[in-house]
Amino acid sequence: MTNLSHTTTRRQFCAITAAATGAMLGPTIAAKPYKAFKLNYMLASCMYGYTPLSKIVPEVKKIGATTLDIWPKVHGNQREQLDELGEQTFSELLKKHDVSLGCITQYKLGPFGLQVEMQLAKRLGCTTMVTGGRGPKSLKGSELKAGVAEFIEKMKPHLEVAEQNGVTIAIENHSNNLIDSPDALKWLAELRPSKHLAIALAPYHLPQDENLLAELIVSLGNSIAIFYAWQHGMGCHEKLPKEQELLQMPGRGKLDFAPMLSALKQINYLGWTEIFMHPVPRGIPILEPTSAVTTEINRSREYLKKTLAKA
Repeated sequence: MTNLSHTTTRRQFCAITAAATGAMLGPTIAAKPYKAFKLNYMLASCMYGYTPLSKIVPEVKKIGATTLDIWPKVHGNQREQLDELGEQTFSELLKKHDVSLGCITQYKLGPFGLQVEMQLAKRLGCTTMVTGGRGPKSLKGSELKAGVAEFIEKMKPHLEVAEQNGVTIAIENHSNNLIDSPDALKWLAELRPSKHLAIALAPYHLPQDENLLAELIVSLGNSIAIFYAWQHGMGCHEKLPKEQELLQMPGRGKLDFAPMLSALKQINYLGWTEIFMHPVPRGIPILEPTSAVTTEINRSREYLKKTLAKA
């Protein structure tokens, strides 16, 4: 037998061995499908105002989602409709259209008033609830950190109930409350004691700087449970011509979503994405008829798809 060291260098031998190993493993590796990053869409019922659930649920799959987020008055009234229909009829409606309940939004109940609602969520297979924070606003520095820590301490018994019911409580950075700034969100993410406390990130309520928002997303990482694809545009508190009101939607206003989408891709974001805006007055659909709402959401979804493809 020829001595390998006399005819083949060590580097060549390693290369030959690697090639042979690759040949053996190649088919197995090639057979494993590559999963490209994508957004997991959820439909917010309030986009359709007070439209009946029987008309909204069939729209869920049309916007590339399988999951619904129901809102109560004044933004929508689908949570109240659930009570009127009854849990069984509501569940049958979802099942008929192969849709699940992904979220119940409950600002009125607040973070300390969700315990009964979380039991309902469990019965309906719903895993997320969105609400606002509680505490003094406009805190800075060490006072802000202390305020967020105090809020989290008060949340602990509610998080125990959330864990028992398989629910994540996502706090939105709504304006004029404790959790309304990038720093407050960072403290919430850093100090949270449980994965059952998370963040519903609303760019609308933050500085409209796409790079700052992207950096924030990276900082918050897997603490984000819901990302609202929503920009400030010209606001949502004064009645405006519809074309100006719609500037809140992705792809219409000035905010470039590319850095944010790149950041979501960087952290391999697995939470929900809602294409979102508020109409004036609250409780009306963003457009009429129902099909026009769905078309507008899909217009933004196409923008996000094209932008993400370049990320």
